[in-house]
Amino acid sequence: MKLGMIGLGRMGGNMAERLRAHGHEVIGMDPGVEDAPAHSLDELVPLLDAEGQPRIAWVMVPAGDITEQTIKGLAERLSSGDLVVDGGNSNFMDTMRRGEELAAHGIGFVDCGTSGGVWGLENGYCLMVGGSPEHVATLQPIFDALAPEDGFAHCGGVGTGHYSKMVHNGVEYGLMQAYAEGYAILTASDLKIDSLAAFSAWRHGSVVQSWLLDLLVRALEQTPNLEGIKGVAADSGEGRWTVTEAVRNGVAAPVISAALFARFVSQDEDDPAMKVVAALRQQFGGHAVELDTPEGEQH
Repeated sequence: MKLGMIGLGRMGGNMAERLRAHGHEVIGMDPGVEDAPAHSLDELVPLLDAEGQPRIAWVMVPAGDITEQTIKGLAERLSSGDLVVDGGNSNFMDTMRRGEELAAHGIGFVDCGTSGGVWGLENGYCLMVGGSPEHVATLQPIFDALAPEDGFAHCGGVGTGHYSKMVHNGVEYGLMQAYAEGYAILTASDLKIDSLAAFSAWRHGSVVQSWLLDLLVRALEQTPNLEGIKGVAADSGEGRWTVTEAVRNGVAAPVISAALFARFVSQDEDDPAMKVVAALRQQFGGHAVELDTPEGEQH
């Protein structure tokens, strides 16, 4: 199939590469990438014509105003029967509104919560999709190329994909915080525990083994004792939305809430727990960490 990938950053660029490797034709658009085929929507949309299929635009840009303006711009340039996919971390309420606005123009809309970070190119991406069965079926060859076996879910109507990804990221907050606190306790002990050896053993046969634990061990192997990493971890939004939904629906979520609040107060740059959270975010998503450099640079 042919599609346009809007946003060629850490996620969009790798997704485009994986799709091409599976035989799809991807037209990339990014004003910040010099050799991108298109640098604006005006350049991109005419390149999306393909016989036997609608024009497809996949939006992979940061949540918020950039996504808002991009989808509005597509609504002005696409035609009835075309399809827009939002693969970013948009708020599900914005997603539902955008779906209605595009539907008024006859344009289909699918929201695709996407997880896999910088490792997705090789391992595939977990996809949580919301949209009509008809639109999802049209896009299924693209989803099949991006997702590993059993890594795709059609969660329901428009908005359900981003809602599922929101909760996924809330759970991720809790898991990372638990590993981080475990590391902090081990390293605080006066028994001189080899925390790397302990965490490494947990990866095999333990009930707490996971890919996040694998990444934590990798981070500790690369940066023993996490020296140089500041104990500051950004709150990217999805945790807040998850806790808000928990409150709105009367669901007790003490672990996710506590993990979110821990990020709010992550101002102690020497806190070993928050260093772990920062290191994990860098490992799976390529997120910048603040380093203890003389100039206080952020990398």
